[in-house]
Amino acid sequence: MLKAKDIMTTDVITVKPSTTIEELSQKLMKHNISGLPVVNDAGDLIGIVTENDLISQNKRLHIPTVMRLFDAFIVLESPGKIEKEMKKMSATTVDDICSKKVITVAEDTSAEEIATIMSEKKVHLIPVVQGKKILGIIGKMDLIKGIKGK
Repeated sequence: MLKAKDIMTTDVITVKPSTTIEELSQKLMKHNISGLPVVNDAGDLIGIVTENDLISQNKRLHIPTVMRLFDAFIVLESPGKIEKEMKKMSATTVDDICSKKVITVAEDTSAEEIATIMSEKKVHLIPVVQGKKILGIIGKMDLIKGIKGK
């Protein structure tokens, strides 16, 4: 059975939270990759940033729907969501746009389980970790190559 350790890329390129948006863009283009793990100074995984995060930084701001009830105005969306969108749009560093909730797998996770995670969670880049340390990373192409090579 094919496992994460068999298909992962072990030469993982990472960024720090303080990496600028411009530096991030350059790394993604230079290495022709779709995202990067974000690590702290100790090398621990603390987030993930993808090209989608960069794209969403440039989207139009969604104006919340407001409903008037008697003499009160009620915002039908979470104020936190609007604040988060505005923070992403004005981002200058990776820390401002990266996802802090990272889906990870262990070395012995099966390729089938990884495919299921990618499909169901709609993630296309999964770090392989031991504790908080990155051992490798699996992208869609890694999974496809692994399945094709079976």
